[in-house]
Amino acid sequence: MEFSSKDMALKAQKKILSSMANRSSVQMFIDDTTSEILDELYRVSKEYTGNKAEAQKILKNLIKIAVKIGLLFRNNRFNEEELVIAKDFKKKLNQGAMTATSFYEVDFTFEQTVMSDLLSDCRDLLLKLVNTHLTTKSHDRINRVFNHYSDPQLLTKLYDPSGPFRPHLTKICKGLNKLMEDGTI
Repeated sequence: MEFSSKDMALKAQKKILSSMANRSSVQMFIDDTTSEILDELYRVSKEYTGNKAEAQKILKNLIKIAVKIGLLFRNNRFNEEELVIAKDFKKKLNQGAMTATSFYEVDFTFEQTVMSDLLSDCRDLLLKLVNTHLTTKSHDRINRVFNHYSDPQLLTKLYDPSGPFRPHLTKICKGLNKLMEDGTI
C-alpha cells in the first residue's frame, strides 16, 4: 500500500480520540442532548450491573464508536454502498428511538423482543458499515455495547412503569424526542 498523509492523519485522529473518550473531551464532539442521554445510559448501566467500572467501560466504548464513525464520515471515508448502509442505519436508529419512546409513553405496551430485535438490527448495520474501516477491537466494542443494552433483563427493568429505572427512561426518552424533532436521528 502506498503512503498517504490523509490516511495517516485519520489514523492518528482515531488513535487520539480513542484515548480521549472521557466526559470533558466528549463535549467537543457530542451535543448537550446526546450527552444527557449518555449520562442516563451510564446511570442505568451502573445501577443494573452494580459495577461503576463496568458501566464506565460500556459508555466509553459507546463514545469511542460514535466519535470514530463521526470522524470517518466527516473525512468522507465511506463509499457509495457504505453511505446507503449508513442511511439504513439512521432509519433503523430512528425507528428504534420512536419505538423506545412509544413503549415509554404507553404503559404496558413494552415488548422486549421488539426492542432487542431493533437493537440487534442496528448493531448488524453498524458492523457492516465499519467492516473495513475499524479494527476487530472496535467491532468487539460495538458488540459489547449493543449486547449490553439489548439484554432482555435490562430492558424489562428499564421499561417497568413502577421500576427504579423509570426516572432514567423518562430523561432518555425526552432526549430522544428532542433529537428526533431536530432531525439528528
